[in-house]
Amino acid sequence: MSNFIQAYSWLNIRYLLEGLWITVEISAVSIVFSFIIGGLLGLLRYVKIKYLSAIVGFVIDIVRNLPLLLILFFTFFGLPNIGIKPDAIMAAILAMTVFESAMVAEIIRSGIQAVDPGQMEAARSNGMSYSQAMQHIILPQAIKKMIPPLVSQFVSLIKDTSLATIIMLPELMYHAQIIYGQNTNYVLPMFLALAVLYFIVCYALSWLSRILDRRLGA
Repeated sequence: MSNFIQAYSWLNIRYLLEGLWITVEISAVSIVFSFIIGGLLGLLRYVKIKYLSAIVGFVIDIVRNLPLLLILFFTFFGLPNIGIKPDAIMAAILAMTVFESAMVAEIIRSGIQAVDPGQMEAARSNGMSYSQAMQHIILPQAIKKMIPPLVSQFVSLIKDTSLATIIMLPELMYHAQIIYGQNTNYVLPMFLALAVLYFIVCYALSWLSRILDRRLGA
């Protein structure tokens, strides 16, 4: 019991919270960029522009089938060989944005395709242009279908930040390793603390998604 009390000293808790802030910060930036880039790529793949859509689809398939850890290695250890030297934070953001953009692109493409094709035909027959039909008819329905898989993907992104300990990113997992590396009796308390903190962040994102889902369904 004394190990738990000592492990959860204010100094250690504050150090964990500093790591948690880095985790949340990197996750938030990566989510925003991957949603924007993934959205554009998903639309490009859906509209089937000659050659361009095929190239985009090929690149997305390559990235989706690569392990995130490999992309992290490439951004942190590979890019310096061509003159680009990102620090650990920038390398993690870049790697996660690239990886998640490919995942988001497929979710968005699938969400749009899940809308009944008759909706587009009906909108066009009523005088709407293609872009107007997409904006006012197709996308509002598709977004509701996209929310659950998008949230699931973003929750996975938050948990995947722990992989960046391999490039010495000072995030939550790395800070926990520093603490229990100084005292092996702190291993179990730190793992429990990690579980609680990751749960809080991931559950908060899921909770916000349910609120958004209800509002869109209203």
